[in-house]
Amino acid sequence: MPTPLRWLLSLIFVVQMYLAMVICALIFAIPAIISRRGAFAAVYAYSNWVRLTARLLVGLKSEIRGEVPQGAVIIAAKHQSFFDIIILCSVLPRPKFIMKRELIWAPILGQYALRIGCIPVNRAKKGAAIAKMKEDAAKAALNPGQLVIYPQGTRVAPGAKLPYKIGAGLLYTQFNQPCIPVATNVGLFWPKHGILRQPGLAVVEFLPAVPPGRSVGEFMRGIEATIETASDALMRQSGWVG
Repeated sequence: MPTPLRWLLSLIFVVQMYLAMVICALIFAIPAIISRRGAFAAVYAYSNWVRLTARLLVGLKSEIRGEVPQGAVIIAAKHQSFFDIIILCSVLPRPKFIMKRELIWAPILGQYALRIGCIPVNRAKKGAAIAKMKEDAAKAALNPGQLVIYPQGTRVAPGAKLPYKIGAGLLYTQFNQPCIPVATNVGLFWPKHGILRQPGLAVVEFLPAVPPGRSVGEFMRGIEATIETASDALMRQSGWVG
């Protein structure tokens, strides 16, 4: 049962996290306008601040496992909460995310996301959205980096089951690049909704690359099995019983 102190520290953490977002956005505003490099500097600084204050205020440590991709690759990641985005942004050199279109209207977050090359997708349009995503991804490839897609399309709570969508497979075949699956357990400590943050060790793990050349079906079956198995293993290491 969370104590009043745990709730208070979580509230303080959340408030300062959003305040830090505003401060960071203002500090880096001009560099971000001048160069995309300035926008990435803001993202990197903010992400590392959140990781630091999560450890200091709520006892939530974070760890990267596996080899961090450096070149132009596709990253298919498990998505459980905002914190897995933060951890990825703190270590990837040039991350750009496939994100839901509604986020471009989010103050600060939307502007910086577009500046670093994130690709908004209107999920309501389904087939048309996939075609537009592929077109926009091809344009974004002119600025090499790590293209991050969440194969399930949204945040998924620990233990919940949601099918993997074909978008990741289509990008994999379109670009003929390696794909790095990513597992995580962050949802155990930082839920999809709510203020409470739990102490523990949040892990984002880069798994062995899937080489180009597989069919969409083979690729999708492979990454789903790999990501789900590895994420479940990370959660079990943290005491989760699923």
